[in-house]
Amino acid sequence: MPHLLILGGTTEANTLAKAVAETGLPAIYSYAGRVDSPRAQPLPTRVGGFGGAEGLAHFIAEHGITHVVDATHPFAAQMSANAVRACAETATPLAVLTRPAWEPVEGDDWRRVPDIPAAVAALNGAARRVFLAVGRMHLEDFASQTQHHYLLRLVDEPDGLPLPNCDVVVSRGPFTAEGDKALMERHRTQLVVSKNAGGTGARAKLDAARVLGLPVLMIDRPVQPQRTELFSVAQVLDWLAHA
Repeated sequence: MPHLLILGGTTEANTLAKAVAETGLPAIYSYAGRVDSPRAQPLPTRVGGFGGAEGLAHFIAEHGITHVVDATHPFAAQMSANAVRACAETATPLAVLTRPAWEPVEGDDWRRVPDIPAAVAALNGAARRVFLAVGRMHLEDFASQTQHHYLLRLVDEPDGLPLPNCDVVVSRGPFTAEGDKALMERHRTQLVVSKNAGGTGARAKLDAARVLGLPVLMIDRPVQPQRTELFSVAQVLDWLAHA
């Protein structure tokens, strides 16, 4: 019988964990440890890094892992690269549970940039009120652009921030377009900066920006190694059944 390791932390990973638990399949759910209060899971859970690809390979071997599903955030590039290397070293089947990237629709005003440094550079210029929706771990990158007033929405209460001129909203999604529209109106947002995470839970800010006629600085996903990509929990369960 397969013994599955889920590299989690996303809505898709949580849905997969519930489905796997219901099948009775032995599995371990792993959090990277970037959130202070991670959601409880119906599977044995570990929190924290593995120590790079070598540490992950050791974990796979030590715990008799037969299959790995990478259901981390599309921007968790290092973790995903480590998973590819570790699974190659241990000859462990690997699949990625991911979400299709967002694409602009009629009425959207997007400027696309390839990565975080390009997004920082794009903020050069006059002061604006910016909804910086990039997550806590990337805030330091924007510390050079202090002329702007930033709106930050974070999962946990921050312990010190590198941006001196900002408002912080502590909230956990999924969000709604109506709620995000009201949030942006209240904070007089002029620009939205977003990573192209895909999915439905965080798309509300893009729908709200479209309604308000606001521009969006959209950060493209990092390039990843060739992997088996799956787009639904049903596909993952089928992959496990036939692997």
